[in-house]
Amino acid sequence: MAQILVVDDEKDIRLSLRGILEDEGFEVDEAESGEAALAYLEDRLPDLLLLDIWLTGMDGLEVLTRIRGGVAPPPVIMISGHGNIETAVNAIKKGAFDFIEKPLSLEKVIVCVHKALEFNSIRRENIALRQRLSSNEVHELTGRSKGVASLCAQIERVAPTDAWVLIAGENGTGKEIVARMIHDGSKRAGRSLVAVNCAAIPEELIESELFGHEKGAFTGADSAQAGKFELADKGTLFLDEIGDMSLKTQAKILRILQEQKFERVGGRRTQSVDVRVIAATNKDLLEEIKEGRFREDLYYRLKVFPLMVPPLRERAEDITLLIEEFVGRLTRMHGFKPLRFSEDALIALTRYAWPGNVRELKNFVERMLIMHGGDEVGPEDLPDEITRSLKTGEIGVVGHFPSGAMDFKAARQEFESEFLRRKLEECDGNITRLAEAIGLERSYLYRKLKSYDIQ
Repeated sequence: MAQILVVDDEKDIRLSLRGILEDEGFEVDEAESGEAALAYLEDRLPDLLLLDIWLTGMDGLEVLTRIRGGVAPPPVIMISGHGNIETAVNAIKKGAFDFIEKPLSLEKVIVCVHKALEFNSIRRENIALRQRLSSNEVHELTGRSKGVASLCAQIERVAPTDAWVLIAGENGTGKEIVARMIHDGSKRAGRSLVAVNCAAIPEELIESELFGHEKGAFTGADSAQAGKFELADKGTLFLDEIGDMSLKTQAKILRILQEQKFERVGGRRTQSVDVRVIAATNKDLLEEIKEGRFREDLYYRLKVFPLMVPPLRERAEDITLLIEEFVGRLTRMHGFKPLRFSEDALIALTRYAWPGNVRELKNFVERMLIMHGGDEVGPEDLPDEITRSLKTGEIGVVGHFPSGAMDFKAARQEFESEFLRRKLEECDGNITRLAEAIGLERSYLYRKLKSYDIQ
């Protein structure tokens, strides 16, 4: 629901516009002066202003100038009972979206408001799109594994709602990508996704970081500063590594989440916000609750819709796709020479556990692009930590290597045979489903199954 602020010193005009706009389904607030409007804007940011030019005290054009000087200002429609061409042109030059005269036409007000809101929505979407294109970040999960497919289906269901989400998963699995996908699929996509790494902020600064502070609130606070909650108003707040937050801060976070109200550090004015919260953790929060390190009430407040991001060792069939994506993206970004990975190297890489998950895999690919001088990476080019684990049999996505002497060809065959047997069992013996799941042509897969005598 769009929020509109009506600024006019005539009470009857304010009431008339409120009635028109509320009948259209909008949420409407009022301000009787320019000063009151600016005070209102310190606490919240509406989607649109209807602003009278001739106000008692500060006039509408001065208010417009101050609004346009802010960050991401909303569109402003100027209204006046003494309109003329010169006034209208002046208002448009100062940044007004449109200009309408009194007595107000019901039809013109409605048409103008809808156009302004549509313009604002498109502008926000364009800003968000430019930010995404310039960030060079991955905003979708890559993979065809059952775990990724299930996770994407859950994201698709929860994203359009306003439900809060708690994302669990090991470091490097892509929890922030999941948060971005939820935000991008929501009605808040045109607003900001504000991320906070709760583990990276010192305890003495986290309140200021989250809630903002007033000038002079503490040593070094030379000016007032908005916090993450304010910046995320009408958007999404992503609290990463929520399990690393102190119990003291957890208590304050819980109050804000319940009331959607807070005060800046050193301030007394209560501010209201409308944020969707997505939290993420690499810890077992139930164990943290048991050990007295995490509040149980906060846990259940956040856990409206829980999601689990699978570790890379549980989605080994996605590793080849991820490598291809990273090679392509890093080559485009940095001008690296294109690099292939041999089939034997890829098989070896799928057997490694990747304790650092997707982040570790990306770093490995980038290192190969920088250091490798040829056109193809073979098993002999793999780092020691990968080849060492293969030799000792420490790692097994689909089972350990058997003990005893075995050359690389035999190890590859052993892996393929075991991998196909298990995947076929997961697909209930359906070869077509198996071919789709692991990305092979059905005819080629059939020959592979036959060569290993897999029924």
